[in-house]
Parts: sequence; structure tokens; C-alpha cells
Amino acid sequence: MKVKTILVSQPEPKAENSPYFELQQKHKVKIDFRPFIHIEGVNAKEIRLQKIDLNHYTAIILTSKNAVDHFFRVADEMRYKVPEALKYFCQSEAIAFYLQKYVVYRKRKIYVGPKDFADLSPLIKKY
Repeated sequence: MKVKTILVSQPEPKAENSPYFELQQKHKVKIDFRPFIHIEGVNAKEIRLQKIDLNHYTAIILTSKNAVDHFFRVADEMRYKVPEALKYFCQSEAIAFYLQKYVVYRKRKIYVGPKDFADLSPLIKKY
């Protein structure tokens, strides 16, 4: 059975040198891009209704760049000043570097898991 179409569960890449386009031309298949995951951030009102107080937490686990954006957006909406002593546990190094957009990298406590979330658990237990 020959493959005629491929479904990719992400938005269509904007770069013309994407490997998907090479695959499409080389094997003469049709590639459909459909993003299956849609992330919506909650607002500060919903967090207050859940009685979540950010002052009670000394660390945060960040699993994606969207999580970083949403955390700092919510903190800004709630007028919560992120303390210097807050620890950040990042799932990958890319997320840790993206965190530089919001915090000074060398002054804060940022811990990075080597590969996936399971590798991050020894760091969490240690600190």
C-alpha cells in the first residue's frame, strides 16, 4: 500500500527549507498540516477563584515556552512581583534560555533537566 497523504499535527512551517517540503517533493506525497493542540491561558480572575496564592510557592516547573509566557503574563495581571529566590525547573535548555526574556539568567536559580520530565525529578528532590 502506497502512502499518498501525510497528516502532521502542527502548524505549517514558514521556512521554505523545511524537511517536510523536501519529503513532499522527493516522494510526491501530499502533506496536510493541522494543529491539534490549542493552548489558552487563564486570566487572573480564574486563578483567584481557584484560591491560588503565588506567594506560597518557592519553585515553578516550566514545560514549554508557552508556559513561561503564561506564567509571567498572569503574574503581571495579578500584580505579583516575582521574588528573586524563586526557583525555575525547566524541562529543556531551550526553555531555560527562553526564560532570559523575563529574568536575569545568572542571578536566578534555574535548573534544567537533561532530556525529559523524568530526568528533572532528581533535581526537584535535591532542591
